[in-house]
Amino acid sequence: MLDGKLHERCGIFGVFHNKDASRLTYLGLYALQHRGQESSGIVSADGDVLKIHKAMGLVNQVFRRDEPLARLDGMHAIGHNRYSTTGASSLANAQPILINCKIGQIAGAHNGNLTNARSLRAEMENDGSIFTSSTDTEVIMHLIARSKHDTVASMILDALSRVRGAYSILFLTKDALYGARDPRGVRPLLLGKKENSFFLSSESCAFDLVGADMVREIKPGEMIRIDRRGARSYTVPAFEPVEGHAHCVFEFIYFSRPDSFVFGENVDKVRRKLGRQLAREHPAPGADIVMGVPDSATTAALGYAEESGIKYDIGLIRNHYVGRTFIQPAQAGRNFGVRVKFNTVKGVLKGKRVVVVDDSIVRGTTMKSIIALLRTAEPEEIHLRVSSPPILCPCFYGIDMPTKQELIGSSKSVNEIRRYMGADSLGYLSIDGMLSVMPSPHENFCNACFSGAYPIGINGTGEDA
Repeated sequence: MLDGKLHERCGIFGVFHNKDASRLTYLGLYALQHRGQESSGIVSADGDVLKIHKAMGLVNQVFRRDEPLARLDGMHAIGHNRYSTTGASSLANAQPILINCKIGQIAGAHNGNLTNARSLRAEMENDGSIFTSSTDTEVIMHLIARSKHDTVASMILDALSRVRGAYSILFLTKDALYGARDPRGVRPLLLGKKENSFFLSSESCAFDLVGADMVREIKPGEMIRIDRRGARSYTVPAFEPVEGHAHCVFEFIYFSRPDSFVFGENVDKVRRKLGRQLAREHPAPGADIVMGVPDSATTAALGYAEESGIKYDIGLIRNHYVGRTFIQPAQAGRNFGVRVKFNTVKGVLKGKRVVVVDDSIVRGTTMKSIIALLRTAEPEEIHLRVSSPPILCPCFYGIDMPTKQELIGSSKSVNEIRRYMGADSLGYLSIDGMLSVMPSPHENFCNACFSGAYPIGINGTGEDA
């Protein structure tokens, strides 16, 4: 979290029945790069065997030559982009995971986080199981391999009945593609189709790149099996009684691309509503311009400008070519990373009363540096507005988030945060205001990081996803 932002841990994509399956999976992962930037991998199936290639790095780095994709021949494939927590970034944790068990080869790729992974892992280790990674995905793969059932579908359902938490997950065998969501539907998963080919993806934006049409969302608690006969739906046995859904509200606030469709709505539409609601709750009378922190807050800033009637303008330019391996000069100073990533537009900002819209504030260090950078352009005033509530609690369902003690919203009042940031005013969107613009029913959205009300028990939380 060097950039001060929250990170979704994974993006997943699958293709069934297409001669260019691995290349289409590459394109799907490319569209989902924002969901994971540590490692990437693809498993293909040619009807007889499964083949795998995965490595650390971005999609276009892992598959920068044509040779890995050429080796991944076959009509079916699944892929995975991963973002890890600090200290867990290693090839051992890269996905998909490919195993051999009594039904042959099976590969898995997971987005989410299990809250009982540690206890399940300990139980299996006591029985003699050997783990090679710290991922929750490997826990699920062990459960599949140990299942007493005799078909792949029943073995997967048996395994998923024992896990608790958040998962959207893909499995691939030599002749079938499976996709499943947890019964609370925390993470998104969508079904697409192009002619005789089927696709599964974390977001609909990946369908656009490969030319597929979105068919529907996989339902919470549903598993779909795709083979040569078509698609068949199964019900995932719940670990515990389920009352309602718990879609992650951060998919709309920040994670999903604005051109995606998730949880029954277009992301751009919801983000604009968040900005409009923010303007109603925290107006800035007399302000001259509204600007967003690029790129994730741009849509909310447009909504704020539309509702308030204040002109929208571009006050920051983002450098999109700053990689994760950028080498910082020894004497660069603590704000150097922000100055490399952003440039101010001085002609827009000088002498103006500026409303700065961001989507969320985590530790606060990055926003403090951004405001200090904006001050160099000599605006008259800076009014900070945030299109989500203060983050008070960590997430255990698949977001890389600091501990409660590191979250600025959990230890400081809004006015204390304002002073720390160096802003002239600060306004956060309320929880009720945020939920009011979510697709109905509003109670189907998890807001635990803002409220501390966790919809899924968190005892025995897993280390990673």
